[in-house]
Amino acid sequence: GIRLRPLTADVPKCLTEVAGRSILERMVNNLRAQGIKRLGVVIGYKGDRIRKFLSHHAGSLRIDYVYNPDYRTTNNIYSLWLARQQIRESFLLVESDLVFDASMLADMLHPDKIAISRILPWMNGTTVTLDAARRRVTGFQVGHNRTCDAPRYKTVNLYSLSLKIWSAVEERLSHYISEGRLGEYYEAVFADMVADGSLAFDAVFFDADQWYEIDTLADLEEA
Repeated sequence: GIRLRPLTADVPKCLTEVAGRSILERMVNNLRAQGIKRLGVVIGYKGDRIRKFLSHHAGSLRIDYVYNPDYRTTNNIYSLWLARQQIRESFLLVESDLVFDASMLADMLHPDKIAISRILPWMNGTTVTLDAARRRVTGFQVGHNRTCDAPRYKTVNLYSLSLKIWSAVEERLSHYISEGRLGEYYEAVFADMVADGSLAFDAVFFDADQWYEIDTLADLEEA
């Protein structure tokens, strides 16, 4: 949460408050509202604050923690790889800097989905292209790799994965980790696998005006 300083000087990014409620509280409530029973939480910076918070706000949710000791020098690909021991069933992969309405999760509770959105001016980061029916992802554009002329849609950074697909993703993740590519996004793995046909995501559209990704103080104000 470096870009949210000074707010994150004492708390991790996910405990930043949006309109009086932290991002993590909103996330936990949304997941519980959709019947989620268990959370696997990767912690790093000020992880003790997250543990303390969830001990009071998780309700009946089972929490399994994974600690990333190298959070300062690695990216989300490494955090996901560290969490592999906790994944033994279909699951939602959610980044904890998102705010959205709980109802928007309903269509994600099926395996091998990706939440996407039409692009608004504030959005940056990974985008995808879709097939003619706008149902299936045909390609990822990670970072500044924007050579595709087809219409693009913003990833919300929320995915559902079946155990079968996860097994293939885990294997590819391991290749990246063994090659020392710890500073990449896990979307790079998804991009490779969609390109070679070993991964298929069906698109779930999130209303572009009903979700926000919070990285900066300006994002927080807008959210």
